[in-house]
Parts: sequence; C-alpha cells; structure tokens
Amino acid sequence: MENFADRLNQAIRDRKTPACVGLDPVLARLPKTVCAEYPMENGRTSAAAVNAIVAFGRGVIEAVAPLVPVMKINVAFFEAYGGRGVDAYRELIGVARRAGLLTIGDVKRGDIGHSSAAYAQGQLAGGDAPDAITVNPYLGLDGVKPFIDVCREEGKGIFSLVQTSNESASAVQDVRLESGETVAAHVGGLVNDWAGDEQLMGSAGYSAVGAVVSPRDVAGADGLRTILRRCIFLVPGYGAQGQSAGRVAHCFKEDGSGAIVNSSRGVIYAHANDRYAELAASGWQKCVEAACQDFVADLDRVQNR
Repeated sequence: MENFADRLNQAIRDRKTPACVGLDPVLARLPKTVCAEYPMENGRTSAAAVNAIVAFGRGVIEAVAPLVPVMKINVAFFEAYGGRGVDAYRELIGVARRAGLLTIGDVKRGDIGHSSAAYAQGQLAGGDAPDAITVNPYLGLDGVKPFIDVCREEGKGIFSLVQTSNESASAVQDVRLESGETVAAHVGGLVNDWAGDEQLMGSAGYSAVGAVVSPRDVAGADGLRTILRRCIFLVPGYGAQGQSAGRVAHCFKEDGSGAIVNSSRGVIYAHANDRYAELAASGWQKCVEAACQDFVADLDRVQNR
C-alpha cells in the first residue's frame, strides 16, 4: 500500500504547488446565488441549508481542483447540522477525491483507550474517510497510537497539532520547560519520534505522520523545522489569519519540500473581496479560481528561498 507522504509529495509535484485549499462553509457567507437556489424556510438546520453548503463545496472543488493537490475540509462546519451535515462532509470528501484531490479531514480528534480507537475508526479508517486527518497529541502517545495504527494499516496520514495559529496558543505552546525548550518544541520532538516507525516512512524520507505548524512564531517554526525532520508540515494561518507567504516560507526545508500551506477564507469567499469584484459578473467560482491562482503564485515566489 502506497505511503501517504509519498502520495502527497507526488501530488505536489504533479500540481507544481504545495497549496492546500480549506473548506470551512459558513452559511451566512455563501454567495447569494447559491443560497437563492435553496430557500431556508426552516432555518439553518434545514435540509436546504445543508444542500446549499454541499452545492457551494462542489463549486469550490470544481474551481480549485485543477490548481492544487489537496483540500482540507473542516468537519466542525458540517457537524453543526447534525446527521445531514456529517453525510454532507463525507459526500464532499468523495467529490474532492473524484476530482483528483487528496483530502485532509480537519477533525482535531484525540482521546485515550477505546475512545481514541473509536475516533480513529470513525474519522480515518475506510475508503470513504479522508486520506489524512488532524489529531491532538496533548494526551500523549496512547491518544495518538490508534490513528497511527490506521496510517500503517491503510496507507493514511495524520497531522499532529504542534504550533497552532490561534491567538491564545502561545499561553500554552510557548511556555518554557526546565530544559529551556518550549512546550511546542517538546511535543514536536515526540511527534518526530512517533513518525520514525519504518512502516510509516516514505521513499522521500517523510513520514505518514505530519505536523500542524504555524509560523505565528517564526523562530519557533524554524526550530520545529529542524526538530521535525521526518514530518511534512500542514501550515495554517495564511491569508485571512494574517500570515504572509514570507512567513510560511520558514516551514519549508531549504529544498522547498516538507510543507503544504492552507488558505481557506481568502480563497473560498473571494466573491466578497473587492479585489475580484470585476470577475463577480462571471460567477462566484471565477472569483474562487482567481484567488486560488493568486495564492499559488504567492507561494511559488517564496517556496524555494
């Protein structure tokens, strides 16, 4: 079974970009033309609301699939709609896969014992599950091992949270331990150890176990790039969250490998951006396509420093 890191690296080579588009559908931000097709008489939990989100997701996938290798779909924006929403999440994973995209489920799961094993089966195992998911390592190895087992058995991948992009992350992740290293650096070292299982390693020297690393702290990102030598980084924070291409460049190795960079709101809601107003008359998907092209071009300028 082909290693996930190898499949991801090949997809990056095929598309010639490490760009990842995130799908975080918020009903109030969808294009009016999409919502108009699905009148929501029963409010946000109605079937019409879910149908609108699916239509939007399909449109985004159609616009970006020729341009990027991977899509990250955030399950939270689907679980908010109950069972219908979960079904929609799975449906769009299938749509993205058939469009030639690798898929990452942004689920951030983590627990212990039987609970973690159940999450691993529910979120990562099986052909209708995404190619990889995000996981929370802050319960230690026993919270992550069931996910690693699925990676090994089914050729899937995980991205373990290490240095995240949210505003208050530094209150935990930047704390200095007695050794002098930060909590994030310590967790990074653990993740790199977990990644080293030879059954998880791909031919290019990267593991199916990756890491979520934001460049919100550039020095921290530089340090983590050294520590997590086996891991591909999933890099959040670009665009709407304020991280520039110049900052995310710190998450790549010197040869330009080792990271995929995610942009969600800056691409999928481009119809509301004045920069793309002239394209709006041709349809909201044209705005998404143009924003994605700009995203790809921005990364191309800095990937090989």
